[in-house]
Amino acid sequence: MEDLPVQRGVVLRGELFRWTAARASGPGGQNVNKVSSKVDLRFDLPRSPLGPDTRARLRARARLDADGWVVVVCQESRDQHRNLELAREKLAALVREALVVPKKRRPTKPSRGARERRLGEKKHRSDTKRARGSVERD
Repeated sequence: MEDLPVQRGVVLRGELFRWTAARASGPGGQNVNKVSSKVDLRFDLPRSPLGPDTRARLRARARLDADGWVVVVCQESRDQHRNLELAREKLAALVREALVVPKKRRPTKPSRGARERRLGEKKHRSDTKRARGSVERD
């Protein structure tokens, strides 16, 4: 299989892929029972040149088999070759997402004014509810 370019500087070698075809459900009419158009594409994640952090993010996003290979299944088209191309595109998109390093969350505190406004609103609401008490009759 040919190499899969993911983005500039990242190319997945063709030797890391395995794919099989099977009969698909969905559109195809009588042809659907005769033609193997569904594609099951597998990518050897343990042997891939991706860094350990990228692999971990990809493991979290993708479906994996028992051997740790990423599995992408495509049966959107009636054509096997089109499904193979769509599966390769899906895999490239998954890897692109995994290459993005998430921003670290910086814990923040509410400002002094925000705290005072919150407490003021709570006091106002409390006063409103207290004023709803029973009315004394003469």
